Amino acid sequence: MTGGPGATLVLGEALVDLVPVSGDGGVRAAQFGGAPANVAVGLARLGTPVSFAGGLGDDGFAGMIEARLRAAGAGLELCARSALPTALAVAEPGSGETGYHFHLQDTATFRLPDLSARTGGFGAVYVGGLAAVVEPAASAVRATALAAAEQSLLVVDPNVRRDRTLGPDRGSAALRELCGLAQVVKASDEDLRQLWPGADPEETCRKLAAGGRLVVLTRGARGSTAYTATAPPVSVAATPVEVVNTIGAGDAFAAGLLSRLCAHGSFTVHPEPEELRDMLSFASEVAASVCARAGTEPSVPAGT
Repeated sequence: MTGGPGATLVLGEALVDLVPVSGDGGVRAAQFGGAPANVAVGLARLGTPVSFAGGLGDDGFAGMIEARLRAAGAGLELCARSALPTALAVAEPGSGETGYHFHLQDTATFRLPDLSARTGGFGAVYVGGLAAVVEPAASAVRATALAAAEQSLLVVDPNVRRDRTLGPDRGSAALRELCGLAQVVKASDEDLRQLWPGADPEETCRKLAAGGRLVVLTRGARGSTAYTATAPPVSVAATPVEVVNTIGAGDAFAAGLLSRLCAHGSFTVHPEPEELRDMLSFASEVAASVCARAGTEPSVPAGT
């Protein structure tokens, strides 16, 4: 993948989720994961050119990850390689959201390249998730994001994860800084409560949007809202679906949103209200395709 005005660079982690097997709580299945990797696969599946830049090891899990990304059509030329193992996330699905216990230290997953010199070659650069707060990846993400904010369209999805290994104070500050740098912020209401405790998520969105950003707030089954500096918020209901799985739904939404931002071969920085409505509806359909079955890879909505 060589980039271009309609291409996205996704920088972040590709790891393995260990997910309970239905009917046998003592058995866990290894599943492709990592929010940025899910977004890269989603973009590729939706036909948006994408290069994924992550850290890949040489174990069997890394081979599985690489095969999944290549099969979807994501470029891997910018990935860093090492002999270290792949990071693991032990998923603990609950009634409201999925919790995780992470095994992150001394893994290939967080040995990310600094791509600050390459951001101008892409229409958009997506960052967020664990790589934004776990060193040594966090330093590479910050440097790349600083460059992308000047040379490209910086898209940030904080994708907050609560875990004692992350250092919540420093991690929250890093994610708040990235949101402040971004031209596009996609965040859940729970993300914003974690990053700006005591503040109403909608008010946080308005403040971020007042700086000229497009801010998209997701609320799971309660739908999504887009905020801009120049127009009233635009809200769309969630696409109805019988939920089988919620892992990766937010990442699928982000991929759908980015794909629609690039619907005309280059990224729209300031969409009109009807364009915003279309973007949110499309992203909701993409997220619903993940919720309707096991796994994290979205389907292209019918009629697209």
